[in-house]
Amino acid sequence: MKLFKILLLFIALSTIGCTEKENPSFTEDDLVLIPQPKSLKLNEGSFEITESTKIIIPQDSLASVSSILNDLFKKAAGFEMETSAKAVSENSIQLKINSEIAKEAYELKVTSENVILEASSKIGFVYGLETIRQLLPKEIESASKTSNIDWYIPNIEISDAPQYSYRGNMLDVSRHFFEKEYIKKHIDRLAFLKLNTFHFHLVDDQGWRIEIKKYPKLTEVGGFRVDQENKNWNARIKNDPEEEATYGGFYTQEDIKEIVAYTQEKGIRVIPEIEMPAHVMSAIAAYPWLSCTEEPIAVPSGGVWPITSIYCAGKESTFDFLEDVLTEVMQLFPGEYIHVGGDEATKTNWETCPDCQRRIKEENLADTGELQSYFMKRIEKFLNKNSRTLIGWDEILEGGLPEEATVMSWRGFEGGWEATAAGHDVIMTPTSHLYFDYYQGSPDHEPVAFNAFLPLHQVYEFRPVLDSMSVEQKKHVLGGQANLWSEHVATSSHSEYMLFPRLAALAEVVWSPEEKLNWEDFSVRIRKMMQRFEIMDINYAKSAYAIQPESEIDLETGEITIRLKSEFPDTEIRYALNEEDLTANSELYKEEIIVGDDTNIKAAVFKDGEIMGATLDKTFEFHKAVAKPVTYKYEYSKSYASSGETALVNVLRGSKYFKDGRWQGWINRPAIVTIDLEQSTEVSEVVVGSLEEQGTGIYFPQQLKVEISKDGKSFKEVALVNRKYQANPGAKIENFKMNFETQQDIQFVRVSIEPLAKTPKGGGAWLFLDEIKVK
Repeated sequence: MKLFKILLLFIALSTIGCTEKENPSFTEDDLVLIPQPKSLKLNEGSFEITESTKIIIPQDSLASVSSILNDLFKKAAGFEMETSAKAVSENSIQLKINSEIAKEAYELKVTSENVILEASSKIGFVYGLETIRQLLPKEIESASKTSNIDWYIPNIEISDAPQYSYRGNMLDVSRHFFEKEYIKKHIDRLAFLKLNTFHFHLVDDQGWRIEIKKYPKLTEVGGFRVDQENKNWNARIKNDPEEEATYGGFYTQEDIKEIVAYTQEKGIRVIPEIEMPAHVMSAIAAYPWLSCTEEPIAVPSGGVWPITSIYCAGKESTFDFLEDVLTEVMQLFPGEYIHVGGDEATKTNWETCPDCQRRIKEENLADTGELQSYFMKRIEKFLNKNSRTLIGWDEILEGGLPEEATVMSWRGFEGGWEATAAGHDVIMTPTSHLYFDYYQGSPDHEPVAFNAFLPLHQVYEFRPVLDSMSVEQKKHVLGGQANLWSEHVATSSHSEYMLFPRLAALAEVVWSPEEKLNWEDFSVRIRKMMQRFEIMDINYAKSAYAIQPESEIDLETGEITIRLKSEFPDTEIRYALNEEDLTANSELYKEEIIVGDDTNIKAAVFKDGEIMGATLDKTFEFHKAVAKPVTYKYEYSKSYASSGETALVNVLRGSKYFKDGRWQGWINRPAIVTIDLEQSTEVSEVVVGSLEEQGTGIYFPQQLKVEISKDGKSFKEVALVNRKYQANPGAKIENFKMNFETQQDIQFVRVSIEPLAKTPKGGGAWLFLDEIKVK
């Protein structure tokens, strides 16, 4: 019997041993944290979050932060952790208040028994919990319950704090309106990345988006415009004030209160922007007496330049209006900052306005530049009286900076340098690094954007301070902000595409210590983070995976050298030529490719057998005029010269990005090009490659004519194409073919390409060409 009992005990212990599992350990490669913490130590083992795990909350005021994790677990795991004020030593996530820790900092220690998160403020706990979130398996972001997932986080010690106090993102809801639900979703994502400022661009020419009780027409009239969404932003025509306006929307004051309360829960400040004195045609459309001329205008549906319809700086009624508006705005937004714009004001009307000229004389001002300074300083005094700080774009430097203003430097870094030298706080937001309405990949594969280029790695290269700044100047640099202007961004899905992953790059740059910033390391982590974005249902861009081809032609041998790369280092690039299919088994790209006749190349980045990002599909089509002498009757623009006199016969084609260096441009004159084939040649067709981007003033030709000659003196016309203008909302490349009735034996080809004579807005048009193929 004794032996039997011993046997039973052995079996029981063996069973327990089989069912117990050791918590797994992690490697640093398993950690996907963005932004990178200030310091991190990875230990053996891990902590498992289960249904019995408790969240220990020391104060009722911190109770809501538990939702950062519990909202995720409720959906993805099917349970919520119990919250309690009573501390327990095991299987708990304990929040502990430590007054010695800086406001936005936190300390996190994870062991197999518990998680200790220390901070001195609610925002510190928010950031610590967001770090725990990123340490969890990416499946925690699932919208529905997942199976076969153990919710482990690695045993780790993190000490973390931000490098800069201002880490922001601006959304323009004026050019295109975004619903409240998307704004709240965006706030969640800012907190996820430890960004702490949401700049709410509520007012612009094309829409007034905030309800002001005292002036209801601001939203009734100013909140809507005539629907011209089928046209390119800058090709939209002027609206009649009497025409029905149906496109737009606005936030009620209750909506604003809800958004502000939501941001406060996430530890994010909101800065409203109420533009002045320019970018206010929506307000003038509602109340014409706000302008110098008092003429009725409509809310514009698209781009306006120059911006001459601005607030009258001479009338007292203008300042009464603005103080009324700002009073209601301050009641809704409790934060320190109010952004008042101050940019791009063309003061033409001020020059002739009796009220403005009287103001200049009475205030002993030198000119309209000083009148704008007077305008902004007066608004600043009103804000200061209400314990608020004015922020303006760097144009507020002109004519004299308001005494306590903070400058947002967007036209490069120079305005920021100047403002810090004068002792003012500065937020850096240069177009070169932080304008997210710019293309992040080739326009051939991207949704429409502003015609400039800002790839992911360039965002990561941003640094808010300049080496040339003194120690004192650097103290005035608060941080950085990314701006997403919405002229070309009409949907929340498109907005996400423009923001992610670039917003993650900014988040790391303004949070992590500079010595920890490393593009190669970030490029590994962001690729893993994209998998989490996928589950979070973020429509992020894969542009950094796209192939970036470089090609050049040897005009003596006629051979083209092709180089392939992607923005991410160490990627697997495969390619296929001509009729071959591009697959995971295609040729691995190792060295440059050289071609000497018609060649189609398809290439893409592969990962685990799947194509990542856009596929390059490019054809190099040789023809009888390649590298032949070319003469021009009218010289092309020096700004758009491409590779010079052989640009139109070098096989290298342009993309939809007109600044890619492959396009030759003419403004207000035709392109008349003569090609010498150098010997008698049989020709039957000429093809002209052209670009149209109506928003930037580039239009397809209205007429193309081909003339031929044997001696270069006597020419005869053999082909003529006329075309009418057609509205085109995006960028488009067209190959205009001109076939001859019979094949011709000639040496000279003259092609005359007439630009569009008059654009919809009046005036001439740019003509852009990349190749003239002779076949």
